[in-house]
Amino acid sequence: MPQFKTEFGSLKQFTKGHIEIINDQPMHYAFSNVFDVASKSAPYEKVAVAINLEYVIEAIRAEGASAWMGAAHDEFCIVMDGQVEVEFIKLEQPDLVGSPEQAGTVALHDEPAGKRMGKIVLQRGHQALLPKGAAYRFKAEAPSVMIQQTMAGALTVQKWAEICYR
Repeated sequence: MPQFKTEFGSLKQFTKGHIEIINDQPMHYAFSNVFDVASKSAPYEKVAVAINLEYVIEAIRAEGASAWMGAAHDEFCIVMDGQVEVEFIKLEQPDLVGSPEQAGTVALHDEPAGKRMGKIVLQRGHQALLPKGAAYRFKAEAPSVMIQQTMAGALTVQKWAEICYR
């Protein structure tokens, strides 16, 4: 029986990876590595690495503090490497993040008015709900990697030609 070894990637050390196509065309598949994408991204740039209808998974390099953000729908994030703190504010004016029909993350220009809800400290494998009606801000002391599930929106960056396995 073959032996398999699980290897965890990180921002500092990852293997690009590969896929094996059996009886099909490679053009039917997209494959990218979230650590590779994050290593080439600006802090808090939201690069789509997977898409399913209107939903996207975005690779995010967390470094320093992000702007305040929110969405008119629930989102969630998972820390893949490092440690990220998430602060929350219950918005006095939830319409700051758009109407219920508006998709995707919205950047807020200033600290929003509302009641502080607390913070969560996430490490590898931890996830957090980013609820609608709340603003959130990420902080990372050292470069870290997250993925965020949301809906494609104005802040979603699509670099398929640059990031996909060929």
